[in-house]
Amino acid sequence: MNKFRFTINALVIAISMFAFASMAQAQASRTWVSGVGDDANPCSRTAPCKTFAGAISKTAVNGEINCLDPGGFGAVTITKSLTIDCHDVFASILNAGTNGVNIPFDNFTAAGETKKTVRLRNLNINGFVSGLVGVNISGGAAATGTEVYIEDCMIDGDFGGNGRGISDGRSGGGLLVVNNTTVRNMQNHGIVINAAASGNSIRATISHSLISNCAFGIATSQGSKTTVYDTVISGNAVGLHVDNPGVGTTEMAVDHCVVSGQTGNGFESTTANSAIRVSNTTSMNNGTMAVASGGGAVSSYGNNQTGGLAFPSTGTGQN
Repeated sequence: MNKFRFTINALVIAISMFAFASMAQAQASRTWVSGVGDDANPCSRTAPCKTFAGAISKTAVNGEINCLDPGGFGAVTITKSLTIDCHDVFASILNAGTNGVNIPFDNFTAAGETKKTVRLRNLNINGFVSGLVGVNISGGAAATGTEVYIEDCMIDGDFGGNGRGISDGRSGGGLLVVNNTTVRNMQNHGIVINAAASGNSIRATISHSLISNCAFGIATSQGSKTTVYDTVISGNAVGLHVDNPGVGTTEMAVDHCVVSGQTGNGFESTTANSAIRVSNTTSMNNGTMAVASGGGAVSSYGNNQTGGLAFPSTGTGQN
């Protein structure tokens, strides 16, 4: 009897070890997609997958998905820390009638995620007029310390529903970094940061980018802290907007930017506890230079080029 039990126990251990090894083998630190791939493949370099969604399950936590050749790799929901990097390869996501990339941090349940981080690089996310949101970031108050990096991307053509380019609604706060990215042709916001009021602010940096032909270029709310640097905000209805109906103070710092060609306000702050501070920036040819209402503030460091127009609390000319 004891010998029989020993045999059974050994068999159970062997099966468990085999299953663990198979799982580890199924998830690689680097996977690949190709325009001529197949999601039934292991997503290796020699047997790539067809879509980003197909590669997700075969990529380990903190791993990376790369592109072998140009292609359309489909909308994707990311549920673990990873990088999608298709640098030097044209990689498209067609998100007609839906979102391009969903990042729901509440669904990040994989073991080993000491810091929940998503990196997107060199993606062309095309809403084809009917798209909803290019990159949609969400998470409840319990999802804290999360980070999203969007670099070298093109997000275009979301006119379906409340069409937005990048929408960040994390109520647990976190970090958003957007660099060298174009967001254009949006029904509503180019970039919107609007978490549910929780006291956990989103910290955002937007740099070396272009935001154009949207209802709002960049809009922030709910205590977020945003820096906009070396970025062109042009051809929108409203350029930069802040408000704060919730807790904390919503603040935006604008430095070395061009904010021109809006049909409405270049800068607007519309509630108490919301402020925009502007330095080294050119602002011309907007319908209205800047509006501060409802207790909000738009202020200048005195070194901006405004073509003779005035910030609400300063003089004219270079102010």
